[in-house]
Amino acid sequence: MMKTARAALPAFALIMAMALCATAQDKDGKQDESAPRSVKSTPIKVTITFAEFEGEKKLKSLPYVLVVAPRENPPPSYSKLRMGSRVPVYTGKENGMQYLDIGSNIDCQASRLPDGTFDLRLGLDRSWVEGDVPVPVEKTQQASSGQFPEPVIRQFRSDLNLIMRDGQSVESTFATDPLSGKLFKVEVNLNVINK
Repeated sequence: MMKTARAALPAFALIMAMALCATAQDKDGKQDESAPRSVKSTPIKVTITFAEFEGEKKLKSLPYVLVVAPRENPPPSYSKLRMGSRVPVYTGKENGMQYLDIGSNIDCQASRLPDGTFDLRLGLDRSWVEGDVPVPVEKTQQASSGQFPEPVIRQFRSDLNLIMRDGQSVESTFATDPLSGKLFKVEVNLNVINK
């Protein structure tokens, strides 16, 4: 009985080794559907610069930087930036004041494309106060016609969809303010952050 058990031991070990080898080949050949997929991401730095011009003269340059880690598989990565102040505005009713949010709001979605470029979707919203703008007043029973200086809230909005590569710079939007004639530009830069 002992001799039979000793003789069967190598055969049993051989069968177990073959079973393990077959299982390993099976796992290599097929991907486990239940295993979570790894999500690859490459961090990028996106710089959005709002520039204001009067003719050829640059009056302002306001840069904002966001870091995003775009994935190669959906959904795209998402980043937000909010910068501003709450500005009191006189409403004229019983000395009432209303506070308005003034500043820059930037929303950025990014994904990496198979060719190594990046798909950027930007939502830009910038507002600012410009003081002592003459506002025309029509003649009413209580007031005569004319103008009075009042702060005016200016606003710029744009939705962009850009395909960009590492190190690329794009001047994407040009707009002229209808009241002041000032020119507004948006420049977008993209750089891969080296790990």
